[in-house]
Amino acid sequence: MYAVTDPATGRVHTTRPAATDAEIEAALARAHRAAEWGRTGAAAERAALLRRLGDLHTEHRAALAAGIVREMGKPLAEAEQEVDFCVEIYRYYADHAEEFLADEPLDVTSGPGGAVLRRSPLGVLLGIMPWNFPAYQVARFAAPNLAAGNTIVLKHAPQCPDTAELLQELFTRAGFPEGAYVNVYATNEQVGAMIADPRVRGVSLTGSERAGSAVAEIAGRHLKKVVLELGGSDPFIVLSTDDLDSVVDAAVASRLDNTGQACNAAKRFVVVAELYDAFVERFSDRLPAGWSGAPLASAAAARALGSQVDAAVAQGAHLVRAEEPHGAYYPPALLTGLTTDLPVARQELFGPVALVFPAADEEDAVRIANDTPYGLGSYVFTTDPEQARRVADRLDTGMVFINGVGAEGAELPFGGVKRSGFGRELGRPGMEEFLNKKLIRTVA
Repeated sequence: MYAVTDPATGRVHTTRPAATDAEIEAALARAHRAAEWGRTGAAAERAALLRRLGDLHTEHRAALAAGIVREMGKPLAEAEQEVDFCVEIYRYYADHAEEFLADEPLDVTSGPGGAVLRRSPLGVLLGIMPWNFPAYQVARFAAPNLAAGNTIVLKHAPQCPDTAELLQELFTRAGFPEGAYVNVYATNEQVGAMIADPRVRGVSLTGSERAGSAVAEIAGRHLKKVVLELGGSDPFIVLSTDDLDSVVDAAVASRLDNTGQACNAAKRFVVVAELYDAFVERFSDRLPAGWSGAPLASAAAARALGSQVDAAVAQGAHLVRAEEPHGAYYPPALLTGLTTDLPVARQELFGPVALVFPAADEEDAVRIANDTPYGLGSYVFTTDPEQARRVADRLDTGMVFINGVGAEGAELPFGGVKRSGFGRELGRPGMEEFLNKKLIRTVA
């Protein structure tokens, strides 16, 4: 069952039954037929459709944002910003599709003649999307792949059927042919069958490690290309500063983005000893003050986070909290007194709880930052440019942001290493993932 349950009230607004097997077969058949459009059409034509899709997101900004709030509870202003970012993504690929897909001449040194690398679509792709960014996650996957000429079968999170339906309507109104983008309310069993189906040429999942492992296992058995964007426990490393207040403000903003429910949010704060006490004092004051008052995505999510926090306290961590949780509402909190030996240090806390670690020096800070099974993003704050470059090189993550947060962009690749997944989305690398890079060699 797909259902919209408002986390602020617990009220169920919408329910939709899962798709029948016949509906799944029809969706795959439509996407497979539309693959001919992707193979034979011009990149400029697809770019025009993406630009129109971006315009439609702007026109329907209020409806999209309201639906996002109702489905997963984020503050309205953040939901509106999410829609705006979608517009940037669709326009970015509209502007760059022809450039990214142009033939690449190769320097032939092995004999006479010439060669080019031609980028062409693979065909039908399956996208499996999460609930925490109902519109943005779809844009991040759909924009580069539709620009490339791939067709998409989209399985959204069970919490987001309203956004899924509205997005399907916008893709259709933008002028994409039938089957280019097909929303399905699939079950997990049907997802497994779709991955195995020979018409599906690739799979992209954003979600949990458990889901990523399951998808990768099925895809591997059937030799399908996969992109996985999974969890994260990004370190926020403070090495030096001449403005601690601004660093603390950045820490608060990063931990509270999307009410703490972002895979690439800063979650572990690693602070050198000489700044640790002052940082904790200011952070513990400002983190509760910066809370929007929004709930987590569900009461179950709040209970799960609470269980992790309770376990950490039982293991010796110190909890700093201004308010008690209730229902789906989990007010911000800090855990201090931590070492990397505690189990919580190796977990992802998906909500507004910050883990704060003292570090003896730069070497110790890098050790703590890398001592995690995750490797999505990271943040480094220092007044020393050489130190910033040195630490960035040593961090075992897919992304490093120096002296700033919230610096993602449509043009910048997004992705991680280790248990945070593999592959990249956005930027030029986002289009390169699901392409046939075909060599065409002319000898005479």
